[in-house]
Amino acid sequence: MRLKSSLLGVAAAAVTLAAALHGASAPTTVPASTALPASTAVPTSPSPTGAACSVRYSVYTWDTYLTSSITITNTSGTPITSWVLKFPLPAGQRITSGWNAVYSPSSGRVTARGLDDHVIIGPGGAIAIGFVATHTGGTDRPSSFTLNGTPCSLG
Repeated sequence: MRLKSSLLGVAAAAVTLAAALHGASAPTTVPASTALPASTAVPTSPSPTGAACSVRYSVYTWDTYLTSSITITNTSGTPITSWVLKFPLPAGQRITSGWNAVYSPSSGRVTARGLDDHVIIGPGGAIAIGFVATHTGGTDRPSSFTLNGTPCSLG
């Protein structure tokens, strides 16, 4: 019982925080039916349809390194879970480390997958991921991004 009441407290805090960020009032209690049991796996969502995502990409370069920040926004009305972002890394760039996602391979056609605490993008929500890479002079941005197989608009 103690674990269940702890989960309800965490869920209530998340609802309150989300409401505060969007300028709405939050309920003071979270119904037990909305709390996930500790053993519940996050279901995968179907691939988004239409223009369900927007990607903002920024890069900071120095010497033969660059740092890229990527913001993925869910422009659909449904949550996106277990997301996979794919993009072509320009020639001469090689990812050496990253955050909030797992990147593979380190060059060419890259796939970024959300980590455990960054797998759900709510409707209208966004997450930030990024990486550090080496480059051989070319610091161009990726030409396109797809989220779960659907092209994203570039913002």
